[in-house]
Amino acid sequence: MNTSLFTDIECLKGVGKATGEKYRKIGISSPYELIYHIPRNYLDFRAYIPIAQAEINTYCVLKLKIISKGTPKQIRKGLVICRANATDGTDNITITIFNNVYTFHALQTGETYYMYGKINGNMLQREITSPVYVKIGDTALIQPIYRLTQGLTINTVRANMRDALDMMHEYPFETLSFDILQKYQLTTLMSALENIHFPQSSFTAEQAKRRLSFDELLKLQLGMLIMKAQRQHHTSFRMDKNIKTDEFTENLPFKLTDGQADAIAEIIDDMCRDIPMNRLLQGDVGSGKTAVASAICYFTAKNGFQSAVMAPTSILAIQHAKTFTSFLEPLGIKVAVLTSATTAKNRTQILKELAGGEIDVLVGTHAIIQKDVEYKSLGLVITDEQHRFGVSQRTALAEKSDFPHKLVMSATPIPRTLALNIYGDLDISSIKQLPKGRTPIKTYAVTGKKRDGAFGFIRDRLNEGRQAYIVCPMIEDNENDLFAVKTYAENAKKSTLNGYTTALLHGKMKSAEKEEIMEKFSNGEIQVLICTTVIEVGVDVPNAVVILIENAERFGLSQLHQLRGRVGRGKYESSCILITDNKNDECINRMKIMCRTTDGFEIAEEDLKMRGPGDFFGNAQHGLPPLKIADAFCSMELSETAKKCAEEILADDPKLEKPENHALKMETIKLFNKDITG
Repeated sequence: MNTSLFTDIECLKGVGKATGEKYRKIGISSPYELIYHIPRNYLDFRAYIPIAQAEINTYCVLKLKIISKGTPKQIRKGLVICRANATDGTDNITITIFNNVYTFHALQTGETYYMYGKINGNMLQREITSPVYVKIGDTALIQPIYRLTQGLTINTVRANMRDALDMMHEYPFETLSFDILQKYQLTTLMSALENIHFPQSSFTAEQAKRRLSFDELLKLQLGMLIMKAQRQHHTSFRMDKNIKTDEFTENLPFKLTDGQADAIAEIIDDMCRDIPMNRLLQGDVGSGKTAVASAICYFTAKNGFQSAVMAPTSILAIQHAKTFTSFLEPLGIKVAVLTSATTAKNRTQILKELAGGEIDVLVGTHAIIQKDVEYKSLGLVITDEQHRFGVSQRTALAEKSDFPHKLVMSATPIPRTLALNIYGDLDISSIKQLPKGRTPIKTYAVTGKKRDGAFGFIRDRLNEGRQAYIVCPMIEDNENDLFAVKTYAENAKKSTLNGYTTALLHGKMKSAEKEEIMEKFSNGEIQVLICTTVIEVGVDVPNAVVILIENAERFGLSQLHQLRGRVGRGKYESSCILITDNKNDECINRMKIMCRTTDGFEIAEEDLKMRGPGDFFGNAQHGLPPLKIADAFCSMELSETAKKCAEEILADDPKLEKPENHALKMETIKLFNKDITG
């Protein structure tokens, strides 16, 4: 590989200090990083339409011949307007270019160009504004669109990219063996990098994306499989399968579902092995994951070990602590809760009892992974809503002990094939049935015109002694037409909810303030909670029977389902009202899905189909390395293929020590930002 690829980006022709700084703003500091700056899309100049079909306020490609050019005019300081007249042979159009005399002068009268730009004007006289164009006869009719920053133009990036690729071709390199390329029908790395930036056709661009996506997915699978293999050491906390959980289940105020019982059996089976458990427990909203976790903590305590349960928010941690306490303390198992709001005096006492082994189960936020928190015998680590924690936070909790068992929980159901790819280093248990007696939540999608009626419905429920949530997407007012929760709460208190007890809750409040409000809402002192998505996870108030969600189009299906799950947790009939004035087809379809089903797994499948390119969770949430090219969530077939390839490579070379795997090892280390093979 050409070592020049790893020198400063300024080594490229025409890249000075100022341009180099602009590149660094988007994470590019060398030619090698530039060639991996993958286009976010392509502009296909072959897909042109007649002027007559160009709709106002849309972007399109036109094939235009320049009829005449006007003289550039300086309208005011800092604004020069250039105009030309053009035709497609049938209709005429005005070309308008702002503050770019050089580009305007490059257009030649009598020549024909493909032009892409925004169509303005009216049906009688259309205008194409500041178009990107290529001359007829230019072979580069499929051009990449890159993520840029202010002052960095597409033409600059294209020119610099050409130089970087030429530098790369001087010393061709490859990360995969010839056998793998043949077996999985992959193009060479050099061809892929060339055609991802300068494709000769749509086919070569797709082949390039497939190869580079495969590379990323292969490295991801290699990393996860290696981490899974590293778990195959002995744990100090092998449990005794002869210890039963009958006492726990017999003392519950309800009967476990078959799904809960199966999950408990799978988890206990894992914990009775020599190697530490690493399992994902996923279940729909209200499926009873907390009861399963409590049973496992009971089993751990009866084996003489401690459990730690980490939740993403203080509200959820305190709620969990109450549930665990009600289930476990009557059976002689001591539960404590530790959050950032815990007083210094109480914290000191908790740490003392924890280190002495007097506390069996510690529930808390990230406060439980602080350096001075020491456990006597931490045998089980549970992370709730695990996608809200980074890998480092989960690792910090596990490192409080010598290879403890790990259980991660998620109330965001995802298709099993997807789960196997996202959580490749975990075993999976799923709870798909809800406890008996749950009344299905009725969901309605309406426009803002029905808001008064929706509030009338809420007032009726409040008059019956019930409670309600109102969710808004923003905290502060801004220029967008979105409801800001602060203003919304003030207005509602004075008008539609006048005479009812309301409170405001959002993520920017101090923990103690949030906890006080939630406590009052749980106790029935507050009738309506007007909030942001801070209540999305785990809040359990059985008396709350209505949730109204403003600007519902702003939320994904899975998030809407999570929010809806805040009601329907008691014996009363519950409703979810989605308000949106968005009339695009995708939004209408999402609202229909929400009204049609309350099955979280079905919703997750639909969400996955509708998201298309993009991130099902958000890379930062699920904790995996960010993928620049591969759409790991939609390229399921390619991901499965990459996993199969990774398994074959590691079966032959478990630590990637063979010379032919050196480049692959280095790339995997780079993706995970650490040497996971050491």
